[in-house]
Amino acid sequence: MVAAHRAAGTTGCLPTLITDRSEVIARLAAAAEACLKIPGVHGFHLEGPALNKSRKGIHPEAEIRVPDRRDLAAIKSFGDCGRSVVTLAPECVPAFMIDELISAGLRIAAGHSDATASEIGQAVDRGVSGVTHLFNAMSQLNAREPGLVGAALGDDRLFAGIICDGIHVDPTGLRVAFRCKGRDRLMLVSDAMPLAGTNDRQFMLQGRQITLHENRLTGPDGTLAGAHLTMIEAVRNAVALAGISLVDALVMASRTPAAFLGLESELGRIAPGYRADLVAFRPNFEVVGTWIGGVASMG
Repeated sequence: MVAAHRAAGTTGCLPTLITDRSEVIARLAAAAEACLKIPGVHGFHLEGPALNKSRKGIHPEAEIRVPDRRDLAAIKSFGDCGRSVVTLAPECVPAFMIDELISAGLRIAAGHSDATASEIGQAVDRGVSGVTHLFNAMSQLNAREPGLVGAALGDDRLFAGIICDGIHVDPTGLRVAFRCKGRDRLMLVSDAMPLAGTNDRQFMLQGRQITLHENRLTGPDGTLAGAHLTMIEAVRNAVALAGISLVDALVMASRTPAAFLGLESELGRIAPGYRADLVAFRPNFEVVGTWIGGVASMG
């Protein structure tokens, strides 16, 4: 996974586990320390299981749940695994659980949520600092209820990740998000699935066949199932689809996610004292070389 995305311009990533059984979370926790030794793995992203079933997307409804003590112990263990993130629906968990996860060293993002703007505000007051996949699988902005989208656009404390593939978010939505959040709070994310870096057209996800057609990944019922997107493509699309400057798009792909993870003093700038995680690419966005910690992988 890391090698495939590194070839497409990603020098740091969070391997992601979507909603799954307790034993699967425990298996990843057991392997986490070994995974962190792979150059480019900064931590992990646990997307679920505490989501809102009404905004489940491709996540298996049968496994969506409020974490029990076993789940919670496994999830909290990721607080010691680099800079890890948990996506949850704040309205679906008790407030103490958010407090415990943050105290364990995890960053919390709201996503797959039907929360009101007020509920999101209360969660942010408790320390929730991110929004997963802005506009997708969340309560929308309406005249009298701003929802999670409105809260994300209006609260400068929140970082927001956005899937810039031209499928998950209309270009107008991209431009609105950029005008509201700016390059220092809006982050480009790939949300990439296993087909990235391959020529395959299908894969199995928790017993369901996911198919790629015209750059769109869908499940059997047509539900979007992640993105077929690399980071260099996300940068290119931000420029081409939303009219964002290349400099701003690069900040959204590097410095801003580093800041969200608390790595702003180590990554995201070419400056003395910063780690030499670098990408070289041509004007046509073809990646020709990457370096992690100054060590080249190609070119």
